[in-house]
Amino acid sequence: MNDNQLSPIGRFEKVLLATDGSEWSSGAERVAIKLCAEHDAHLYILSAIAKPGETGFMGPSVENAAVKKLNHGLENFEEVVERAGIDTSVEVRAGDDPYEVIVEAAKDLGVDIIVMGRRGRRGLARLMLGDATAKVIGYAPCSVLVVPETCDMWTSILVATDGSRFSDMAAVVAGELAKTGRASLTVLSVKVPSHSERRQNEAQPIVDRVLEFLDGQGVQARGMVNEGIADEAIVDAAKDRQAGLIVLGNFGRTGIGRMLFGSKAERVINQAEVPVLIARGG
Repeated sequence: MNDNQLSPIGRFEKVLLATDGSEWSSGAERVAIKLCAEHDAHLYILSAIAKPGETGFMGPSVENAAVKKLNHGLENFEEVVERAGIDTSVEVRAGDDPYEVIVEAAKDLGVDIIVMGRRGRRGLARLMLGDATAKVIGYAPCSVLVVPETCDMWTSILVATDGSRFSDMAAVVAGELAKTGRASLTVLSVKVPSHSERRQNEAQPIVDRVLEFLDGQGVQARGMVNEGIADEAIVDAAKDRQAGLIVLGNFGRTGIGRMLFGSKAERVINQAEVPVLIARGG
């Protein structure tokens, strides 16, 4: 890749909201509606349920009642979306594992982004990302936006970059979101003390390259170079800049594997008080 070029990605025309209708999905529902409104996108509303008879401790009558309650909630939410003037469709799909249902739906529908909620931050929830969420991020064919319960749409965005092509994807997505939503944008690179001096010296040129690209796209952004442990520095910078959204690349230079999704990105999602978008592009 040419040092001054980034891939042209970042359009959101089809949005998949994965919701179970619980309080944990409320933030994702709010953001999905506003994201679709900003991008004139179609909203697919998906709920993943267990296959009939596979809920284990539930009897058929309880199982059927739960599905009816879910369907009623989805119908009510669909009405809210339609009143907002957004094209929408609802799907309830059954499967062995929620993440498989969500990923397959994203592939079938050809969506550009999956929006899903994040569980609370009490107890163990503060220490680990939900298994289904981690797997969706690892296997999804598109970007994934994880939204805490109390969050709403953002007016300020922070994108973290390490110069990798995955970070380039994140920068393009962040630029598109900033332009469409008229949000302020900060580009951050982190000097990690354990990295070589050469790697640390690359931080500012990496930021400058992204700023140059964004400027060419008509997006004004501010650059930052912080020092520290990557995930902590990203979360701290988001707080300092009062960013309402953090954007990261799906994998960094360490080549995180699908089954091992975690490391920097997972820790950022766990620690952040704002939505985190994991960008994936072509």
